[in-house]
Amino acid sequence: MSQGSFVFSSTALRSLELDKDMLERHKYKTQLATHHLSSYMLKKEAMERAQRRSTFARRPAVCQDVVIHNALYTGDVEALKRFFPRGSMANLVIEPQGGEMRWMARGEGLWSLTYEQELTTPLHITAGRGFVDCLSLLLERGANVDLAPGGTTALHEACESCQAECAKLLLIYGANANAVSEDGLMPLHVCTSSESFECAKYLLQYGATINGCTLDEDDAPLHIAARHGLHDHVELYLRHGAAVDKQNNEGLTPLNAACAQPQEMKDLGRHLKVCQMLLDAGADVLTKDQDKRTPLHMACKNANPDIVDLLLAKGSSVNNMDYGGEAPMHNILKVVCYKVSHHPERIVRALLNHGSIRVWPGALPVVLKHCSESPHTIEVLLNTYSHLKVTDTWVESVPEDAFKEHKDFYESIFSLAMTPRSLQHLARCRLRSFLEGRVHKVVPKLDLPTFIKDYLLLKCRGYVH
Repeated sequence: MSQGSFVFSSTALRSLELDKDMLERHKYKTQLATHHLSSYMLKKEAMERAQRRSTFARRPAVCQDVVIHNALYTGDVEALKRFFPRGSMANLVIEPQGGEMRWMARGEGLWSLTYEQELTTPLHITAGRGFVDCLSLLLERGANVDLAPGGTTALHEACESCQAECAKLLLIYGANANAVSEDGLMPLHVCTSSESFECAKYLLQYGATINGCTLDEDDAPLHIAARHGLHDHVELYLRHGAAVDKQNNEGLTPLNAACAQPQEMKDLGRHLKVCQMLLDAGADVLTKDQDKRTPLHMACKNANPDIVDLLLAKGSSVNNMDYGGEAPMHNILKVVCYKVSHHPERIVRALLNHGSIRVWPGALPVVLKHCSESPHTIEVLLNTYSHLKVTDTWVESVPEDAFKEHKDFYESIFSLAMTPRSLQHLARCRLRSFLEGRVHKVVPKLDLPTFIKDYLLLKCRGYVH
């Protein structure tokens, strides 16, 4: 037998037959797959061509007619009836003339100064201005309810402008209650004022997602309502199942957001009511953001004494440190000079009565300098020390204007350079030291006259002794 040959035994022949069958099956499967792929690609191409033709056929016309613009911007429904008679299509894109000038790229490194044009539609214009009759006419004439040439829908426009009846009408005609703008906002996210409450109600009735989040910040509607102090919105969202402890990209829950928002005097009460609602709904008072700041850190930074009292009553910790190593006391002392009208001394007093850390004695001149406009805050703070080493540095730290305005108070401090603290004060310090962080619980229960309780709880008297 020649080299490289083999005997054609029954086993060898059977093996060859199996190999042949396997090759034929593989060839058949390959041909079948190729056929299916070819058929799929042909169908896909046909569908894409049909879709392009349909899109081209439905593409809204661009309108630059100033007369039509005037009718839309003034809500002239009779003029719109003439421009859009029955059987016509009101599916237009409005390209306003004029606007702000800005530099725009024209390709090949060329730039030109051009009017900034923000495309809109008749629905956007009428919905944003509350022209319900005009909006109804345009919808009856077939205007595309979700058209967004400028990046937002007409529903966004109506909600942002607090036009509840227009928002309702758009929703009735099928507007998407969860449409996302090019900025990543749903209509509920633009309900940022108390006047938008009815809009929010309609959105939820027509299927708006209660926990839908913004694309950039990952804020839910409850974050936004809490941040703006919208207690009616907060109550509505909680009733519809909003997640009370949902964290956004910065680790903020709605409670954190409510406490973190800068607040003017007129806003303090609204934000307090929001925080109360969130806490009653089970919000975590000890939650921390990415920088390990708690709601108490933020409430102190914004000098809202009522929220501070509320958070402390709910079990917030006065000595939690953030990533910067700062406790809530640091936050309030840094803003005293900007928030004198907010009664920052109330916050300092509450923190100390709950066992807060105190300022290092060597840093007290710095406190005098930055808190000089709030003598009450300085008084509360100094009355937690049994001994004070008053020096010329203390005198130099108080601005002249503040000294003249509160002369008696500052002289009572400076006189301690030659006089020890009173025995009454030393007794207070000893009792407070014994009670540590229980002062706020124990003292109100003591069988003592009210003025002595107030004294132990650091109520201001207008001088230091």
